[in-house]
Amino acid sequence: MTAPRNRVLVVTEALDPTADLVVQALVDQGAAVMRFDLADFPRGITLSAEHDAGASGWHGELAAGIRATRLEEVRAVYYRRPGLPGLEPQIPAAYRAWARAQAVVGMVQVLSSLPVVWMHHPDVYRSCAHKPGQLAAATAAGLPVPRTLITNDLAHARRWAIGIGGPLVCKPVASASITLPGRPLMILPTRRLEPNELDESIELTAHLLQEWVPKAYEVRLTVVGDQMFPVAIHARSAAARVDWRSDYDALDYEPVALPDAVADSVRRFMAGYRINYGAFDFAVTPGGKWVFFECNPAGQWQFIAAATNLPIAEAHASLLQGAFV
Repeated sequence: MTAPRNRVLVVTEALDPTADLVVQALVDQGAAVMRFDLADFPRGITLSAEHDAGASGWHGELAAGIRATRLEEVRAVYYRRPGLPGLEPQIPAAYRAWARAQAVVGMVQVLSSLPVVWMHHPDVYRSCAHKPGQLAAATAAGLPVPRTLITNDLAHARRWAIGIGGPLVCKPVASASITLPGRPLMILPTRRLEPNELDESIELTAHLLQEWVPKAYEVRLTVVGDQMFPVAIHARSAAARVDWRSDYDALDYEPVALPDAVADSVRRFMAGYRINYGAFDFAVTPGGKWVFFECNPAGQWQFIAAATNLPIAEAHASLLQGAFV
């Protein structure tokens, strides 16, 4: 008799308040949950997966101390920014990168072969995590986007800026943190600038420049499966009006209506990338036009849920217990 698939794996770092909310919602809905960090594999976690001739998939056990689950019982995998596998110190330096790659592929690819819901498989996440591809995908889906230049050519940047004829913003091409001596980990915010401020630093690496979009307010649209939670973000400081992430204390939140045309385009965007979760950022202009900035396929939402009481965690739990894909 085949065991029922009734267990959800939550694969995330040890301290993750967003995953905490999802785990609690799953438990409240009666789901069986096993949570672990990939950083604990292989030192604190054992994987024993078998694939027999003629079999349709893998079977076996995943165990972390006294906690264990059969692979045949897994219903969904919530994969959210886990750490890298931790290796035993006796592995020689020359083999550590190789051993870490074996651990990642061994665990993730066995899990990915199971007939379960994923949010999101690492391969899917990588395919949709960066702004250049997202802007093209958003345009194809029917979403307005700002005029954008990615370049390390100062002369071209200056010519382009003249054509824009107004203020610009500069933002990272890819999400990446910076560690400076004596300072905590930091993420570079979006910066507003005038065309005459462009200088030789453009030539040092790739830069993403966009036209400044006038904002009545911004919207964080959290999408979980077919459920959409649009929330207006009203900024009360100069820094937050440029990048609301730079001053959380100056923000007010308000659920708003989502135009049907925007919702339809968002669905096309998500279908194109095969994602079932996305944290979308929009500006809404004084004239009411929604302008797409980006979609974070692993974006935070706990601050939105806390401020609005929207059932985002419950939506995650329901999707992770839903139909197989």
